[in-house]
Amino acid sequence: MAALALVTLVGAAWFAAERHGAGGRTHEGVLREIGPERRPGLRQAAAAVGLTYPPSRLTLVGLKQEKTLEVWGAAGSGWKLARTYAVLAASGHLGPKLREGDLQVPEGVYRLTGFNPRSSYHLSIRVDYPNADDRAAAGQDGRTNLGGDIFIHGKAVSIGCLALGDAAIEELYTLVADVGLARSRVFLTPNAAPEPAPGSPAWVVRLYERLRRELGDVRGAP
Repeated sequence: MAALALVTLVGAAWFAAERHGAGGRTHEGVLREIGPERRPGLRQAAAAVGLTYPPSRLTLVGLKQEKTLEVWGAAGSGWKLARTYAVLAASGHLGPKLREGDLQVPEGVYRLTGFNPRSSYHLSIRVDYPNADDRAAAGQDGRTNLGGDIFIHGKAVSIGCLALGDAAIEELYTLVADVGLARSRVFLTPNAAPEPAPGSPAWVVRLYERLRRELGDVRGAP
């Protein structure tokens, strides 16, 4: 119980810092500051693979086992890989997030729902965990208190989020802002070809089937 209480207190402090960190920066001000420095590299990376900048749609693919975040831009009816960032820190292990305090990075298909220019972790982009799929799975299991406040952010420390470092989050923050939250999404998956462990709940089997299908549509056959 003491260990659980410690995890809960650390998590609460983490999320408070994420929401209420660094000064009075605004989203527009951050883009004025970092955009001119970051956009030339983004345009060059896009042009190198035949993408216009900004691409019309964006898919991020977070691979837990590989410790990478891939950035795919829409190109006609397909997708092209524009960037791959190393994930410098992500807590937990392979498998979905089940409840607050389990330190897990979620797994599923998520929307990006907001920017935090005042993050204590330099900058961050919010992931919409728990989404409808997560809540439905929790209902089947009888789970409550699913947690939340999942971000892709800077620095090199994390509790249930993806930490990319400051330079990478500046690029990604600029790119997602230029494409638009409504045209961006993120797949969070245990690896490039997820397979459920024997005895996994039916909802995990369905989730991994969907992830394999969605990953195949973007990345091609594994």
